[in-house]
Amino acid sequence: MDIRGVVAEGHLVGPHSWIYLEVKDAKGGGPRIWAVEATGRPQLQKIGVTPDYVNPGHTGKARCHHLRDGSNGCLLGFLKAKDGTVKDWDGNGAALPADF
Repeated sequence: MDIRGVVAEGHLVGPHSWIYLEVKDAKGGGPRIWAVEATGRPQLQKIGVTPDYVNPGHTGKARCHHLRDGSNGCLLGFLKAKDGTVKDWDGNGAALPADF
């Protein structure tokens, strides 16, 4: 699934990193915070993600796997940052999607 939002928080840590996105509710309610889980900081650094790559207030688009319980969270695959770059935050070296 793809979601768009504004970065509320970002934590590049180990063993997993987290981005919290404020996403407009699809049903017309107020914005909701989505917890987006990524690979750890060392793997992200290898692909050029630095602590200031995504900051609070930046807009972003995430392609991720929704949590099984349906809550507002997902396992991050790709993230398009404010500068338009797309990186694989899953750490598996997948090819960047052409339709993202």
